Amino acid sequence: MSTVQSSPRGGVTVGTLSDLPPLEAGAVIYLRHWFSGAETRGQMRRDFEMNFGPEMATAAFEAFGYLCNFCATHGRRPLVRHGMTCKCLGADENCFANLLACAAEGQKDDAHILASLIVTPRKASELTQLASDCGLLMQQIMRPRPLLRPARPTTVTLH
Repeated sequence: MSTVQSSPRGGVTVGTLSDLPPLEAGAVIYLRHWFSGAETRGQMRRDFEMNFGPEMATAAFEAFGYLCNFCATHGRRPLVRHGMTCKCLGADENCFANLLACAAEGQKDDAHILASLIVTPRKASELTQLASDCGLLMQQIMRPRPLLRPARPTTVTLH
């Protein structure tokens, strides 16, 4: 009997990033940023600073990092991620994104179920609370903003 090495099931493609609403897509993109090294974390931090300002950005960045590290430390297994530029959505990434969205929307029971797929049952409640905090921050980042238009005088003559 031969053993066949298969790819991890958490990496199975279940869709594309473009299929996701903004909050969930952002969660996947930032998850990839967090685990891809210092350079991509720096990009993520700059995004947070543009959206929150320096003080709030630090808190948001640290909260998201704590969430990711919590998943890595207490996870049932490592979360499988696709590459930074990959347009695919993996099963683990989808679970993570839906956890944040459910938790941010106050759907605690669903969020707890999703959390228990990522971490051990003893840690699921804690992960649900972390996801709620981060999900609310992510909603602020991903909220559509009105386009800023330069102020114009009431007349069309400028000079």
